[in-house]
Amino acid sequence: MSNEPVPEHIVRSYDEELRRLRDMTARMGGLAERQVADSTQALVRRDTALATEVVQRDVQIDQLEREIEAFCVRLLALRQPVASDLRIIIAAMKVSNDLERIGDYAANGAKRSLVLSSLPAIGSLNGFERMAHLVQENLKAAMDAFVNSDAEAARRVWEADEPVDAIYNGIFRELLTFMMEDPRNITSATHMLFIAKNLERIGDHTTNIAERIHYAVRGDNLPEDRPKADESAYAVVRPAGS
Repeated sequence: MSNEPVPEHIVRSYDEELRRLRDMTARMGGLAERQVADSTQALVRRDTALATEVVQRDVQIDQLEREIEAFCVRLLALRQPVASDLRIIIAAMKVSNDLERIGDYAANGAKRSLVLSSLPAIGSLNGFERMAHLVQENLKAAMDAFVNSDAEAARRVWEADEPVDAIYNGIFRELLTFMMEDPRNITSATHMLFIAKNLERIGDHTTNIAERIHYAVRGDNLPEDRPKADESAYAVVRPAGS
């Protein structure tokens, strides 16, 4: 096996490729953040034009995922990376998959907003705005952690999902109450429940991203039992007056 040093131009080229991979993934993260923000604003403002735009923009995120995957495969084949470089490349592939799912959830929320815009409004949307704001903050922090290889920042994102679940639980209970009080609310409330669940799942994918970043940087996994407070699976529905 040759012990000759690797030519500087090859090292520089490889570093530039890794930097490009980070930039591509960060750009995808920025698009996903915007999709979550605009999808929520479309719901709150009953803005059908914005909701339609969110749905149409989803193809950009899908395309970026394909580009990142192809770029990662090329790096693996041609550079044969090891140690931390290998973990970063694998993390980028997995993070892009999480971001693609986040984009899907945002687009699905926008599609449901289009339906809701033609139905009578029920309840307050403050919980949706608070939940979306927290999710966007966590997603931005996670992508910053990826760009900066910051494992501690990734851990903080991983620990920050519980408030998102708490807001979701409140929305879930409130919408169940609306459905029990008046069957005419069922259609609207059901679409709103799905939108709330989409935001909760976006939060979950964001913590997945944080886990992947932590492993890529440190080489060890965060605990399996992350902070979680989604109680909707255990909800018991009782008719009014029971």
